[in-house]
This record gives sequence, C-alpha cells and structure tokens, in this order.
Amino acid sequence: MSSVRWDVEGQDWPNREHSRFVRTAMLDWHVQVAGPEGGNAPVLLLVHGTGAATHSWRDLLPLLARHYTVIAPDMPGHGFTRGRIAGGQSLPGMARALAELLGKLGYAGPEVIVGHSAGAAIGMRMAMDTGLDTVMIGLTPALMPFPGLAARLFPAMARALFVNPFAAMLFAQLASSEGEVARFLKKSTGSRIDARGTALYHRLFRTSDHCAGAIGMMANWDLETFSADLPSFAGPALLVHGERDSMIPHESVERAAALVPGSVLKVLPDLGHLAHEESPDLLAAMILEFAAQTPAVAA
Repeated sequence: MSSVRWDVEGQDWPNREHSRFVRTAMLDWHVQVAGPEGGNAPVLLLVHGTGAATHSWRDLLPLLARHYTVIAPDMPGHGFTRGRIAGGQSLPGMARALAELLGKLGYAGPEVIVGHSAGAAIGMRMAMDTGLDTVMIGLTPALMPFPGLAARLFPAMARALFVNPFAAMLFAQLASSEGEVARFLKKSTGSRIDARGTALYHRLFRTSDHCAGAIGMMANWDLETFSADLPSFAGPALLVHGERDSMIPHESVERAAALVPGSVLKVLPDLGHLAHEESPDLLAAMILEFAAQTPAVAA
C-alpha cells in the first residue's frame, strides 16, 4: 500500500472527532484541535516524532484538552498529511512549515510546546526561529547528535536509503505483519505498547509513503548545528527521559539539559521511548504541573 487513506484507515482514528484538514503553501495537513468549551484556554502544541503521527497522542490529548486548546498535527510525510516541503524535510524546514500551519489556524504563539523525540527539536527550532516565549517540554527528546562514529554513519545511511526509490517499499513490506511491528517497537523503543497502539503503528508502517516520510526526515536531520543553538533557547524547559529508552541514550538527554539554560531533567523509571503512550496519566500530570509554574500560563 502506498499511503494511508482517511476514508479507510482513518475511519476509527483516535480522536477523529477533533480532526480537520488544512491547506498551506505546499501541504495538505491533517491536524487535530481540541479544548475546553468557550475556546479561551491557553494553547498547547503537540509535535510527534519520526515515524509516528497523531495516534501517538491518542490517550494524552484528551487529558490535556481539559485545560488547554491542544493542537496536534501529522507532520509532513507522516500519517494523513500530504505534500512536500521546499528544500526537503530539514529541521528548519519542518519548523517553518509548522509555524505556517499555526498561523493558518490562527494560533501563531502557543504558550506550551510538547515535543516527542525529534518533535522536541522541531518545536524548539520553531520557537527559536520565530522568537516565541514559550514553555518547552521534551519527551525522550532527540536534541543531540548520535555519539561517536554513529554521528557520521547514521545520517549518511539515511541519505543513501532516501535516494533509493525502493527503500520505502522494502520497509513497508517488512512491516506487513503486525507481529513484526510489535517486535520492532519493543526492541527499538524499550516501551510496552498495547495492542491498539501496535495496530495503529502497523497501519502506518505498512505504507511506503509513511516510511518514505520517516526516512526523509532522518536523511535531512542536522543535530550538530541545532545543538549548538540550544543555549539560546530562552523559555523554561522540562526534559523527560524514560529509563528503559533504547533509542535515545540517557547521557544525550543529560548533555542537552546542560546546554539549555535553566532546564529541568526528570527520569521516569520502567518506561521507554514511548513513555507518553505507556503512561499517559503520569505524563499529563507532569506536563500540567510544570507548565502551571510558568508565568505565561499562570497569567
């Protein structure tokens, strides 16, 4: 299958009642917007990581939407969002595209950004590039280059896969079995995902377009340049890391926390890279508590 279809795979998509489709310059976005009645709540932006989509927030979004106007898009190349970014899926390009979407929706300045993995880098890049004074919460954040030789090998391998037109189709074929997807998630993330979550990842991974989007994102990633800018991030930041995370090393999150002025690092025992899917109640409580302590949200 080349892509997920809203009228088929999206029929029972999590939080479907909050979904809408929005057109910007070169993209047709799938985005979910939810919040308390009245619409006067502060805005919280959810940015998923590489290979995921809005389904990743299926249980966390309703908890946060009791207190915030929550905006959660499928990032370019992922889920039900269609189109391409000029210049490719670079970190600045993704941040720019996300800012355009927020402007189109009328929410140019979210008070809180919650980013998972690579989504944390996108959120911080957007905040720094647009001068946003925002609270940043990174869930198992991917903010630093891979250590040692992997810093050079991993991007090169991703670029080699990206230029191979058959790579995405091969990955989709490998993910045709739900059992294979379950094994991949367990091994690569260290998280224990329920059957519903595994089935949703399976819908995405078995499509070549989604696989191509994930590969393209990794191929264009430049975390060396990004990490050098971390000391210029002005807003309060909470970095959360799962102790069982087999994707992002703990020392990587520690180094990022040391670079971001005034940041707070919290480690979650017995949770992995997808901690927000394993324990949404715990993560919602942490997000709400941290954000409530900041002057912008308190006001």
